[in-house]
Amino acid sequence: MTEGRVVIIGAGIGGLTSAALLAAHGRDVTVVEALSSPGGKLRTIGVDDAAIDGGPTVFTMRDVFEDIFAACGEDLTDYLTMQPATLLARHAWGDARLDLFADPTASEAAIGAFAGAAEARGYRAFRAEAKRLFDALDRPFLRDTKTDPFTLGWRMGARGFADWFNLRPYSSLWRALGGYFNDPRLRQLFGRYATYSGSSPFRCPATLMLIAHVEASGVWLIDGGMHRLASALEALGSKMGARFRYQAPVREILVERGRAAGVILASGERIAANSVICNADPAAIAGGQFGEATRGAVASAPPARRSLSAMVWTANVQAEGFPLARHNVFFSDDYPAEFAALSAGRLAQAPSVYVCAQDRDDTARAPEQHERVQIIVNAPPVGDSANFTPAEIETCRLRMLEAVSRAGLSLDLGPSAVLTTPVDFEAMFPSTGGALYGPASHGWAASFRRQGSRTRIPGLYCAGGSTHPGAGVPMAALSGRLAAACLLRDRASTSRSQPMAMPGGMSTRPAMTAPMA
Repeated sequence: MTEGRVVIIGAGIGGLTSAALLAAHGRDVTVVEALSSPGGKLRTIGVDDAAIDGGPTVFTMRDVFEDIFAACGEDLTDYLTMQPATLLARHAWGDARLDLFADPTASEAAIGAFAGAAEARGYRAFRAEAKRLFDALDRPFLRDTKTDPFTLGWRMGARGFADWFNLRPYSSLWRALGGYFNDPRLRQLFGRYATYSGSSPFRCPATLMLIAHVEASGVWLIDGGMHRLASALEALGSKMGARFRYQAPVREILVERGRAAGVILASGERIAANSVICNADPAAIAGGQFGEATRGAVASAPPARRSLSAMVWTANVQAEGFPLARHNVFFSDDYPAEFAALSAGRLAQAPSVYVCAQDRDDTARAPEQHERVQIIVNAPPVGDSANFTPAEIETCRLRMLEAVSRAGLSLDLGPSAVLTTPVDFEAMFPSTGGALYGPASHGWAASFRRQGSRTRIPGLYCAGGSTHPGAGVPMAALSGRLAAACLLRDRASTSRSQPMAMPGGMSTRPAMTAPMA
């Protein structure tokens, strides 16, 4: 019997969320994952016997995860411990330095001391606009199924009518920031939020300034590292009754009588089910990674629409000079040139550099010995079409070290440092070119073109940061929640139209429901 059985491909945040919620609703859930542990991009890399976060490093929108655990009758704090960050990030332009804080008045004061009173007033106006955009889109878009512009307006209702006309989709983020900040360094700082979705601030809509509000609303430091979040979601799913199978890559998604019918593993084992959730980049489906029968289940996206990839170093380092915080950004002197190079498929000559010092607490106190760091330089998503030569990789490393040294930071990476390139990301996430965020958010319609929860094949659903509502850890969790909600609604509809297929119906918590898409 396969009735009520669900197979979830991938134990990333979206798949883990779907697994826990569906198991809590009594579904027979099996998660199959090609890797040896949960998390997907939220992974760890072993360096010198230390586990270093090699994926996302910033935890925001805690309420999303509190709601997921509550929907399963559990409490997030029983699975994870975390501390609120008072210092959000440290930013540097050579010798110049600016910190942003969880307290907006502290950030405003810091900006005033850094660039003058007019820029502090600009920040106050920018912060209000970012909040307005987030509040307008949070419920009707981020936490609801994929929609079109007109349906979005209907969801926003009469009270949101003015906001619907002023979502700022036609102006670029970079241009819009010029209305708040005269100092180009501040335009750089707040334009960097575009890279949270793997996009260029020169090409993405000003709507994305809402990301600044998300971060300003709270960043949390998870005890033990970000990968603990994946372990917590796995533990939640297991407690609800979901089964997890690792080192079990999927060769094919089965389609029978026009609907999803399970999967065939690379080993040849067949797992029958009446619903499948694919927590992989939809490009893998369109590219035939899961068989010919499902190629047309989603729309294919050309490489030109891909988001950024990255050159990522994970290492135990001796850091001297610059006073690292947990999150640090060292900006390029020429931001337009940096993104022009990336758009042309090249590494930037003068890149911006992000350094996550994972052993720094909220006081930014340095550890006594070596410390764990993740270092990110943006790269083009060309992992399936080109490989950087050893000389290009070495040049990138030297330019990265030069960028941080301008601010006074000296890093000794040592021989054990691990570098992950777009080619490596393509190997882990096929058909993406190494793009880490799905499609880029370029142009006013980009958010509406993302793959939604439902596909063209009944019973086959998508979840993950490459699907609606977007990239990032909380968005991936919301996508998993939406996929589970759509599946439950569709099965309930099938039960009503075909009573013998699913006797007894089902019960769905109100928090889990989602409109049909």
